[in-house]
Amino acid sequence: MLSVPDARIRATIRKEISMGTWDTGPLDNDTAADFANALDEAEPEAREALIRGVLIRTIDATGYLTEAEEAVAAAALIAAQCPGGEPVDMSYGPESPMPVFPSDLRALADEALARIVGDEDGPASNWVDPEDWKQWRAILTRLRAVLAPPPPSIALFDVQP
Repeated sequence: MLSVPDARIRATIRKEISMGTWDTGPLDNDTAADFANALDEAEPEAREALIRGVLIRTIDATGYLTEAEEAVAAAALIAAQCPGGEPVDMSYGPESPMPVFPSDLRALADEALARIVGDEDGPASNWVDPEDWKQWRAILTRLRAVLAPPPPSIALFDVQP
C-alpha cells in the first residue's frame, strides 16, 4: 500500500510524463523544455554548437524528424535576437542568457523550419485540434519571416545627390 506522499509523487510523475505539449509556442512542449535545460547546463561557449547541431541534423534528416521540436526552439532563440523577433518565454526557455548568435544561423534556422513545415508526416501531424495546428503553423510562419534574409537590394537607377 502506498503512503500519501508516495501516491502524490506517482501522480505528479504520471502527470508530467503524459503532459507532452501544453501550448503552441516554440518552447511549449517537453522536448523543447529539455533542450532549453541542456542549453542551460552547457558551457556558454558550447551553446551555439548545440543550436547549430540540432538545426543541421534537422535539415539533413531523412525520414521522421526526431529533433523537430528542438529545432523550432532553437529557431525561436535565434529569431529573438533578430529585428522584429519576439522574446522567448523564459518560463520554459533557457534561464541563462544566450550568446549573440552569428548571422549564418538565421539561414540555417529558416531552412530547418522549412523542412519541418514541409514534413506532413512529422510534427504537423501530431496536432489533434486543428485550431492548435493552425496556431503552431502561424508561429512557424512568423519565425520564418523574421529569420529569412532580407532580399538583396538592386539599384535600378544610379541616383546621385
